[in-house]
Amino acid sequence: MNYDYDLLIVGGGLVGGSLALALRGSPLRIGVIESVPEAQRRASVAGDRALALAWGSAQILDQLGVWRAAETKAVPIKEIHVSDRGHFGKVRLSAQREGVPALGYVLTARVLEDEIVSALRRDCATVHCPARLIGVKAGSDAVHVSLKEGDENLNLTARLLVGADGGNSTVRKLLEIGQSVRDYQQTAIVTEVTTERSNGYVAYERFTASGPLAFLPVDKKKSSVVWTQRAADAEELLAVSEAEFRERLQSTFGYWLGRIFLASDRQGFPLKLIRAQRMSEARVVLIGNAVHQLHPVAGQGFNLGLRDVALLAEMLLARLAFNEDIGEKTFLEGYVRARQDDLSHVIHFTDSMVRFFSNDFWPLVIARNMGLLALDGWGYGKHFLAQHAMGLGKRIPRFG
Repeated sequence: MNYDYDLLIVGGGLVGGSLALALRGSPLRIGVIESVPEAQRRASVAGDRALALAWGSAQILDQLGVWRAAETKAVPIKEIHVSDRGHFGKVRLSAQREGVPALGYVLTARVLEDEIVSALRRDCATVHCPARLIGVKAGSDAVHVSLKEGDENLNLTARLLVGADGGNSTVRKLLEIGQSVRDYQQTAIVTEVTTERSNGYVAYERFTASGPLAFLPVDKKKSSVVWTQRAADAEELLAVSEAEFRERLQSTFGYWLGRIFLASDRQGFPLKLIRAQRMSEARVVLIGNAVHQLHPVAGQGFNLGLRDVALLAEMLLARLAFNEDIGEKTFLEGYVRARQDDLSHVIHFTDSMVRFFSNDFWPLVIARNMGLLALDGWGYGKHFLAQHAMGLGKRIPRFG
């Protein structure tokens, strides 16, 4: 049959746009359906959020052709400092020790979005924007998609539909794919601070009884803060005066960087572990936040989505080399199987960290601090942990 597109991607943001870029130069006819107009995207406060990119993710972005420009606005993470508040356990990971320029990078989502969206619209896909997805129906030979673009109703066909439309995925909802949800009963308070002393490009992860506190370097004396609190405590912290909040934050973090001064408003985000019950349907596959949303404790959310993109792109290009159907059921099932190990490992690791460190049961406190102390003195253990922090626990797919 004649298709309007070979591949339709719903969601033209960080993950969906990355997939389209990964496949540019291929013979695929690619369409992207994006609901948010460009002016609205640029004005959104979501673009101000800090992204923690693993070193391996930077290598994927380099294959996409967007990292060289984005890197000029990114801040390197030279060290990661993990500690348990009020106790003796600490682990320090070093880029120098691992022989890499940085363990990872921090940059705002808008910087990366601008690079991806610019390249996407320039030369690799037809973009329907603003367009709202209305219906999805998959057949044996094609997936049929209905959308509203401006005042026009469109009906499109493709060999494969990719849902990359975020946590509130319309694709997932239209296909009635359920989700498993674990509510942590925690809220992440996000803000920025300036500090009396330079952060030395060190990322701090400080565990407390209420949850982890992360300081990510965004400039020499400026850090992005993600402070996890029990939901009720977070509500109070969001309501207290700026001076009171700063004082409590200083007490929790300590004086590693001298005095702390607030540099932006506080925002709160409820934390849940959410995973789609299925990653694929007939001629449809979900990637990124459409299929998994994690606790921010290890900063792995977007990194995991990029690895979804990289492997799917590699497998699609291999499929094309043999002139085989990219939407065929066994191919999509093979992709899902190939992603399961990475997804399950990261989700289990993240969830275990939240449970293990958000607990002040005294025997457990002693055990984890002894463990941190032992790990800090164990070269291979630190190397293993650093490899996973850098996104190098698995092979980086090649598609460039």
